[in-house]
Amino acid sequence: MADYTGSNTPPEHRDKWRTPSAIFNALDKEFNFAIDVAASDENHLCEKYHTEENCGLSKAWDVPTLSYAWCNPPYSNIKPWVDQANRQAKRGIGCVMLIPQDQSVGWFKESLRSCAEVRIITGGRIAFINASTGLPVKGNNKGSQFIIWRPFNDYPVITRYIDRDKLIAMGTQLQQAA
Repeated sequence: MADYTGSNTPPEHRDKWRTPSAIFNALDKEFNFAIDVAASDENHLCEKYHTEENCGLSKAWDVPTLSYAWCNPPYSNIKPWVDQANRQAKRGIGCVMLIPQDQSVGWFKESLRSCAEVRIITGGRIAFINASTGLPVKGNNKGSQFIIWRPFNDYPVITRYIDRDKLIAMGTQLQQAA
Protein backbone atom coordinates (compact mmCIF):
# COMPACT_ATOMS: atom_id res chain seq x y z
CA MET A 1 0.00 0.00 0.00
CA ALA A 2 1.22 3.47 -0.82
CA ASP A 3 2.22 5.82 1.97
CA TYR A 4 2.34 9.60 2.11
CA THR A 5 4.58 11.22 -0.46
CA GLY A 6 5.26 14.69 -1.75
CA SER A 7 6.92 16.29 1.27
CA ASN A 8 9.41 19.09 0.72
CA THR A 9 10.75 18.74 4.27
CA PRO A 10 14.31 17.41 4.66
CA PRO A 11 14.18 13.71 5.64
CA GLU A 12 15.84 14.28 9.04
CA HIS A 13 12.97 16.60 10.07
CA ARG A 14 10.09 15.01 8.19
CA ASP A 15 8.65 12.97 11.06
CA LYS A 16 9.20 15.44 13.89
CA TRP A 17 6.47 18.03 13.39
CA ARG A 18 4.26 18.90 16.38
CA THR A 19 0.58 19.58 16.22
CA PRO A 20 -0.26 23.21 17.08
CA SER A 21 -1.53 23.48 20.66
CA ALA A 22 -4.77 25.17 19.60
CA ILE A 23 -5.70 22.25 17.32
CA PHE A 24 -4.85 19.73 20.03
CA ASN A 25 -6.73 21.67 22.75
CA ALA A 26 -9.93 21.84 20.70
CA LEU A 27 -9.90 18.06 20.19
CA ASP A 28 -8.78 17.36 23.76
CA LYS A 29 -11.92 19.09 25.06
CA GLU A 30 -14.02 16.61 23.10
CA PHE A 31 -11.94 13.44 23.54
CA ASN A 32 -10.06 13.86 26.85
CA PHE A 33 -6.70 12.56 25.63
CA ALA A 34 -4.80 10.40 28.12
CA ILE A 35 -1.73 9.55 26.02
CA ASP A 36 0.19 10.79 22.99
CA VAL A 37 1.19 7.54 21.29
CA ALA A 38 3.53 8.85 18.55
CA ALA A 39 5.60 11.53 20.25
CA SER A 40 9.07 12.53 21.32
CA ASP A 41 10.46 14.13 24.44
CA GLU A 42 10.38 17.44 22.55
CA ASN A 43 6.94 17.33 20.92
CA HIS A 44 4.56 15.38 23.18
CA LEU A 45 1.19 16.94 23.95
CA CYS A 46 0.07 14.68 26.81
CA GLU A 47 1.81 14.07 30.12
CA LYS A 48 1.89 10.35 29.28
CA TYR A 49 3.42 9.57 25.89
CA HIS A 50 5.26 7.00 23.81
CA THR A 51 8.48 7.85 21.98
CA GLU A 52 10.27 6.07 19.15
CA GLU A 53 12.32 4.21 21.76
CA ASN A 54 9.24 3.41 23.89
CA CYS A 55 7.22 2.62 20.80
CA GLY A 56 3.45 2.96 20.72
CA LEU A 57 3.36 0.46 17.88
CA SER A 58 4.53 -2.42 20.03
CA LYS A 59 2.55 -1.71 23.21
CA ALA A 60 -1.07 -1.71 24.24
CA TRP A 61 -2.36 1.82 24.69
CA ASP A 62 -3.54 1.96 28.27
CA VAL A 63 -6.24 4.60 28.35
CA PRO A 64 -8.76 5.15 31.15
CA THR A 65 -12.46 4.84 30.42
CA LEU A 66 -13.89 7.89 28.64
CA SER A 67 -10.43 8.95 27.42
CA TYR A 68 -8.74 8.59 24.06
CA ALA A 69 -5.26 8.25 22.60
CA TRP A 70 -3.85 11.11 20.49
CA CYS A 71 -1.75 10.21 17.45
CA ASN A 72 0.05 12.48 15.00
CA PRO A 73 2.08 9.68 13.40
CA PRO A 74 5.27 9.95 11.36
CA TYR A 75 3.98 10.79 7.89
CA SER A 76 6.72 8.74 6.24
CA ASN A 77 5.11 5.54 7.58
CA ILE A 78 1.44 5.98 8.53
CA LYS A 79 0.12 2.49 7.84
CA PRO A 80 1.53 0.78 10.96
CA TRP A 81 -0.19 3.44 13.10
CA VAL A 82 -3.50 2.86 11.33
CA ASP A 83 -3.10 -0.89 11.92
CA GLN A 84 -2.34 -0.28 15.60
CA ALA A 85 -5.34 2.05 16.00
CA ASN A 86 -7.53 -0.63 14.40
CA ARG A 87 -6.22 -3.21 16.92
CA GLN A 88 -6.61 -0.87 19.88
CA ALA A 89 -10.21 0.03 18.93
CA LYS A 90 -11.05 -3.68 19.05
CA ARG A 91 -9.65 -3.67 22.62
CA GLY A 92 -11.94 -0.75 23.52
CA ILE A 93 -9.39 2.08 23.12
CA GLY A 94 -10.44 5.15 21.16
CA CYS A 95 -7.95 7.13 19.10
CA VAL A 96 -7.88 10.40 17.18
CA MET A 97 -5.24 10.47 14.45
CA LEU A 98 -4.16 13.58 12.56
CA ILE A 99 -3.00 12.64 9.07
CA PRO A 100 -2.76 14.09 5.56
CA GLN A 101 -6.02 14.42 3.69
CA ASP A 102 -5.49 11.82 1.02
CA GLN A 103 -8.14 9.23 0.31
CA SER A 104 -6.12 7.63 -2.51
CA VAL A 105 -3.55 5.87 -0.31
CA GLY A 106 -3.72 2.35 1.06
CA TRP A 107 -3.62 3.30 4.75
CA PHE A 108 -6.75 5.43 4.32
CA LYS A 109 -8.65 2.47 2.88
CA GLU A 110 -7.32 0.36 5.75
CA SER A 111 -8.53 2.91 8.33
CA LEU A 112 -12.08 2.59 7.02
CA ARG A 113 -12.22 -1.02 8.23
CA SER A 114 -12.78 0.01 11.84
CA CYS A 115 -12.77 3.77 12.28
CA ALA A 116 -15.97 5.55 13.23
CA GLU A 117 -15.39 8.93 11.65
CA VAL A 118 -13.35 10.84 9.11
CA ARG A 119 -13.27 14.55 9.98
CA ILE A 120 -11.87 16.62 7.12
CA ILE A 121 -10.35 20.01 7.92
CA THR A 122 -11.57 22.70 5.54
CA GLY A 123 -10.72 26.37 5.07
CA GLY A 124 -6.94 26.07 5.04
CA ARG A 125 -3.98 23.94 5.94
CA ILE A 126 -2.41 23.41 9.35
CA ALA A 127 0.86 25.21 10.07
CA PHE A 128 2.65 22.47 12.02
CA ILE A 129 5.32 23.36 14.56
CA ASN A 130 8.92 22.93 13.38
CA ALA A 131 10.78 20.48 15.60
CA SER A 132 14.04 22.38 15.56
CA THR A 133 12.73 25.95 16.00
CA GLY A 134 9.45 25.52 17.86
CA LEU A 135 7.79 27.91 15.41
CA PRO A 136 4.80 27.32 13.11
CA VAL A 137 5.70 26.76 9.48
CA LYS A 138 3.32 27.69 6.68
CA GLY A 139 3.41 25.93 3.35
CA ASN A 140 1.96 22.54 4.24
CA ASN A 141 1.49 20.95 0.80
CA LYS A 142 -1.61 18.94 1.74
CA GLY A 143 -4.74 19.40 3.74
CA SER A 144 -5.29 17.41 6.92
CA GLN A 145 -7.95 15.18 8.39
CA PHE A 146 -8.71 13.37 11.60
CA ILE A 147 -9.46 9.67 11.61
CA ILE A 148 -11.40 8.77 14.75
CA TRP A 149 -11.66 5.28 16.18
CA ARG A 150 -14.30 4.86 18.86
CA PRO A 151 -14.06 1.93 21.25
CA PHE A 152 -15.69 -1.24 19.88
CA ASN A 153 -17.17 0.67 16.92
CA ASP A 154 -19.72 -1.34 14.92
CA TYR A 155 -21.34 1.54 13.06
CA PRO A 156 -20.70 2.68 9.50
CA VAL A 157 -18.06 5.36 9.02
CA ILE A 158 -19.38 8.91 8.96
CA THR A 159 -17.65 11.85 7.31
CA ARG A 160 -17.77 15.34 8.78
CA TYR A 161 -16.08 18.61 8.02
CA ILE A 162 -14.54 21.09 10.42
CA ASP A 163 -13.28 24.57 9.62
CA ARG A 164 -9.62 25.05 10.47
CA ASP A 165 -10.04 28.61 11.74
CA LYS A 166 -12.99 27.69 13.98
CA LEU A 167 -10.99 24.78 15.38
CA ILE A 168 -8.01 27.06 16.10
CA ALA A 169 -10.26 29.74 17.67
CA MET A 170 -11.91 27.16 19.93
CA GLY A 171 -8.56 25.71 21.00
CA THR A 172 -7.08 29.17 21.62
CA GLN A 173 -10.07 30.16 23.74
CA LEU A 174 -9.74 26.98 25.81
CA GLN A 175 -6.01 27.60 26.27
CA GLN A 176 -6.61 31.18 27.46
CA ALA A 177 -9.32 30.04 29.88
CA ALA A 178 -7.00 27.48 31.49
